[in-house]
Amino acid sequence: MNKLHFILNPLKLATLLAGALALTACINLAPFYSRPEAPVPATLGDVANEQKALAEIKWQSFVTNKRLQQVIDLSLKNNRDLRVATLNIERARAQYQVQRADLFPTVAATLSETASKGLSNVGNNGNVAAGTVAASNNNSGNVSHVYRATVGFSAYELDLFGRIRNLNAQALQTFYSEEENRKTTQISLVAEISTAWLTLAADKKRLAIAQQTLKSQQNTYDINQKMFDLGVANALTLKQLQTSVDNARVAVATYNIQIQQDINALNLLAGSIVPAAWLPDSALSSVALFTALPRGVTSKTLQQRPDVRAAEHLLEGANANIGALRAAFFPTISLTTTVGSASTELNGLFGPGSRIWTFVPQISLPIFNGGRNRANLTIGEKNQQILLAQYEKTVQTAFREVADVLVQREGIQTQIEAQKSLTDAASAAFQLADARFKNGVDSYLVVLDAQRTLYTAEQSLVTLELNDAASQLTLYKVLGGGWQ
Repeated sequence: MNKLHFILNPLKLATLLAGALALTACINLAPFYSRPEAPVPATLGDVANEQKALAEIKWQSFVTNKRLQQVIDLSLKNNRDLRVATLNIERARAQYQVQRADLFPTVAATLSETASKGLSNVGNNGNVAAGTVAASNNNSGNVSHVYRATVGFSAYELDLFGRIRNLNAQALQTFYSEEENRKTTQISLVAEISTAWLTLAADKKRLAIAQQTLKSQQNTYDINQKMFDLGVANALTLKQLQTSVDNARVAVATYNIQIQQDINALNLLAGSIVPAAWLPDSALSSVALFTALPRGVTSKTLQQRPDVRAAEHLLEGANANIGALRAAFFPTISLTTTVGSASTELNGLFGPGSRIWTFVPQISLPIFNGGRNRANLTIGEKNQQILLAQYEKTVQTAFREVADVLVQREGIQTQIEAQKSLTDAASAAFQLADARFKNGVDSYLVVLDAQRTLYTAEQSLVTLELNDAASQLTLYKVLGGGWQ
C-alpha cells in the first residue's frame, strides 16, 4: 500500500504541474500592439515605378564593377563594426534563451548528508543543566546522520498573469532588433565602401588634371625661361609663369596626400589592406547597375527599412514589458516539489520505506511596497512612449533621406550637362588666350585667368560626376537595399 501511495503521488504531482503550465497561458496584461501610423505623407514623388524591387536587388547584382565587388566582399568579412553587430546578435540570442528558461521549471538532483549531535544532561525545563556543556563536548549525546537523494524543482513560478511570458517576448524583440541593426550596418558598409572607392577614383582623376596642368605650365615656363635668357621675354611674365607652376605643384602634392588618405580610409572600412589590383583607376564612371531608378517612394516601403524595423521591434518589446510590470500588482504563485529517498543509514538510502516527497505551494500577494510597483509601471509606460517617438523619428529621417536623394537625382544630370558645356567653353577660352599671349596680343595675366577658370571647371565636373555615381548607391541604401 505504501509503495502504491508513493507511485500515485508523483503522478498527481505531474498532473498538477501540467495543469499549472496550462494555466500560465491564460492571462496577458500587455497592451494590444498595433503598428503606429507613419508620421509622414503616404507617398513621395512619382511612385509609378516599384520602389521595393530596387531594395530587393542583392548588392552583388547592383554593384557591377568587379574590383569594387571584391573590396565589398573583403569588408563584409573583416569590418569590425559589422563583426560587433554580429556579436550583438549572438549576445541577444543568448539573453533570450536565458529569459526563456524561466518558462520552465529547473529540475535538479540533490544528494546530501545531514549530521547532528544532541546534548545530554538536559534539565526538565528544556534548558541545558549547569556544568554539563563541557561534558557534552566529550562524546556525550548522540550523533545522528540523515542521507537524502532527491529530484525536484524549487520556487517554480506559475506565470498566471504573463509576467515571465512578457519578459520573454521583450527579450525576443530585442533579439529581432539586433538582427535588423546588423542589416543596417551592412547596408551602410556597402554604401560607405562604394563611396570611398569612388572618392579615391575621383581624387585620382583630380590628380591627373593637376598633373596635366603642371606639365602644361612647366612647358610654357621653360620656353619663356629660354626667351628671357635671350632677352626676348621680360621678368614680370616669367614670375607670373612661376606662380602658376608653383600653384600646380601644390595641387599635385595635395592630391597625392589625399589619395593616400583615401586608401587609408578604404583599408579601415575593409578591415584589411585592400590589394592594389582592386583599387580604381582615374576613370570615374558609374559602378551601379544601369537601371531606371525610382522617382518616388511610399511610406510602407520606408517602414520595411531595417533601421525602422529595429525601432519597431524595440517598441514592441517595451509594450510587452508593460505587461510584465502590470503583473507585479497581482499574486505570485510558486511551487517547490521533490521526490526521492531518505535514510539514517547510507546503505539504506534506496531501501524499502525510504521514499519521500514534498510539495510546497506558495502564494505571495503584494500589499505595501512604498509605491515601487506603481513607479516601475510608470517608468515602463514612459519608456514605451519614448520608443514610440524614436520610431516615428526614424521613419521621418528615412523619409527625409529618400527625399534628399530624389531631389539630387532629379537635377544632377542637368548640372552635369551644364558643367560639361562650361568646361568646354573654358577650354576654348584658354586656348584662345594662350594663342593671343604667344602672338604678343595679350599679357600672361589673361592666360593665367583663363587657365584658373578651366582648372576650376574641370575639378567641379569631377565632383558632379562623383555625386552622380554616389547618389545611385545612396538611393539604393536609403531604400533599404544592400543587406541580402
